[in-house]
Amino acid sequence: WQLAVVLAVSDSNVDIGLQPDKDGRGKVGTDRQRGTIDAKNMQWAFRSSDGSRKTTKSPVGAVAPGDVVYVEKLGDDASTSYRLRQPPKVQGGLVAMDPKTGRVLAMVGGFSYGQSEFNRATQAMRQPGSSFKPFVYAAAMDNGYTPASVIMDAPIEIVSGGQVWKPENYGGEVGGPSTLRSGIEHSRNLMTVRLANDLGMNIVAEYAERFGIYDHMLPVLSMSLGAGDTTVLRMVSAYSVIANGGKQIKPTLIDRIQDRYGKTIFKHEERLCEGCNAGDWQNQEEPNVVDNRETVLDPMTAYQITSMMQGVIQRGTAAGKVDLGGRDVAGKTGTTNDEKDAWFVGFTPDLVAGLYMGFDTPAPLGRGGTGGGLSAPIFNEFMQAAVKDMAESKFVIPPGMNLIPIDRKTGMAAVEGDPNTIIEAFKPGTGPADSFSVIGMDSTMAPDEILKTSPQANQAVQTGTPGLF
Repeated sequence: WQLAVVLAVSDSNVDIGLQPDKDGRGKVGTDRQRGTIDAKNMQWAFRSSDGSRKTTKSPVGAVAPGDVVYVEKLGDDASTSYRLRQPPKVQGGLVAMDPKTGRVLAMVGGFSYGQSEFNRATQAMRQPGSSFKPFVYAAAMDNGYTPASVIMDAPIEIVSGGQVWKPENYGGEVGGPSTLRSGIEHSRNLMTVRLANDLGMNIVAEYAERFGIYDHMLPVLSMSLGAGDTTVLRMVSAYSVIANGGKQIKPTLIDRIQDRYGKTIFKHEERLCEGCNAGDWQNQEEPNVVDNRETVLDPMTAYQITSMMQGVIQRGTAAGKVDLGGRDVAGKTGTTNDEKDAWFVGFTPDLVAGLYMGFDTPAPLGRGGTGGGLSAPIFNEFMQAAVKDMAESKFVIPPGMNLIPIDRKTGMAAVEGDPNTIIEAFKPGTGPADSFSVIGMDSTMAPDEILKTSPQANQAVQTGTPGLF
């Protein structure tokens, strides 16, 4: 970036003057350089300071002659086109990891190490918000639920300590009875609270600690919405367990340490490989790497939650924000109360990346400051560059898993010609429900009230589906 002075402003561009380049002896030249900032390269400056509305439709009103600004050159050295820049007040952290080994491949701890040596990827304790929800749902599917289980998405009140807690969905809307898949894809807070309440927060806490997100998680319902503090590195490590099929990993920035004689005194790799150091081949079998890592999640559950998080990108809160050219990719957005933190954590079969954005002293990011609106596009830009030269691979479906078409809303087996159909993954011995039932339904709510919010369920009743509620 360079400092420049604004010389003139019009509706289409800004004329700037830049300090002349230094010559080979370090002396500054005498001829001022000129450049232009097109309106399209400074649109972010048209917005008001709180991001709530646009204050101008052109550079006029955003800058004025005499202003000193930062600019970034676009194109080659001969170009006179620049982009307006500004050191941000918002900070954040990002980690990219190999999910098979735990090797940290990239890390960003903030905007500028020169401004602050605080590493926000490993040291900043932030609320993960809805990016924690996949672990609530994974715990549920490890304990008898399926992606087609139906949870009530409706207002709920929790009385604790003499106070009433009334969680809400982002935006305030409710969806009525909905499947677990829908709850993840659209990040439904009310469904997640009901699911955690039905499952039991002690189980959720056990899974959160098993994944390494928290050392000791308080088993209260608000924690199911990501109210606890953790780090980007921990969240990316936890998502890596899902990405690799359920194997525990230990994140590392160091693979091996050797002394001056070449002797290994530390090695991150703990898997065993008998026969890997054979001096020559004498018709022996290929060496076998013994994976002795702990399995912390059923591989089938890992695939189910991965499939559901693919839906987040295809139809949910990150729809239209992530596009890796047809590659398999899954992820989850996260937005905390008052839009103070914006998260996105996602993965391909070979790479996991996660980030958060927020002020160092938590404060609202402004209207629309969500994980889908702010962090998902950054994830997308990073991953497009990161996977560009990687071989394309697919998420592996574990042997024995059944893929069955179901109705997206009711979770029941799809009927021929039903337009609202999705292929869902079920473990052996499980499948779509034979009758429409809702978990977490308020006992004071009549079935007719539920049916008003779910035309698909109503149709199921009218066609004679037994056992409703």
